Amino acid sequence: MLLRLEKIFDRFSDLMGWVAGILNLLMLINVFYDAIMRYFFSSGSIAMQEMEWHLFAMVFLFGIAYALKEDGHVRVDVIYDRLSPRWQAIINIGGTALLLLPLSVLIVEGSIWYVNEAFSSGEISGDPGGLPYRWLIKLVIPASFVFLIVSAAGFVIRNIRILLGIEDPPERRPEIKL
Repeated sequence: MLLRLEKIFDRFSDLMGWVAGILNLLMLINVFYDAIMRYFFSSGSIAMQEMEWHLFAMVFLFGIAYALKEDGHVRVDVIYDRLSPRWQAIINIGGTALLLLPLSVLIVEGSIWYVNEAFSSGEISGDPGGLPYRWLIKLVIPASFVFLIVSAAGFVIRNIRILLGIEDPPERRPEIKL
């Protein structure tokens, strides 16, 4: 049962990684187009420039769920790497339950009014020629933290399985030393 749940949550996290990758590609195309138009044709677009930071924000926010699943998040590895897989699993479960989940719920709850305010007021870009519907980019904030909560569920299940000895801990990638 736990393995099936973990796989479902992991597939969702992989989907978020795929979405972040596609958004990264779109951002690259957007920046390329905007730079060509600006420097070769002297025709810049404020909307395209705003779209760059919208796409960057979405890449970052949607990529968080995938980074957690791939164990690519930030932590104090100097101490963590010296611990046994059992203690690593305990730290992962405790950190998720005590820090990540409460903060994510707080951000989701705190940002809903932010999206609602932008939607109900019809907020648009403050720059002439900027993007309309500012609430769409603001909606990414609570959505991404809901996605992070889903990914965290899979992360906790994986660590419970490691703690119980059902699953082997993932092998740590060797660090590249220059």
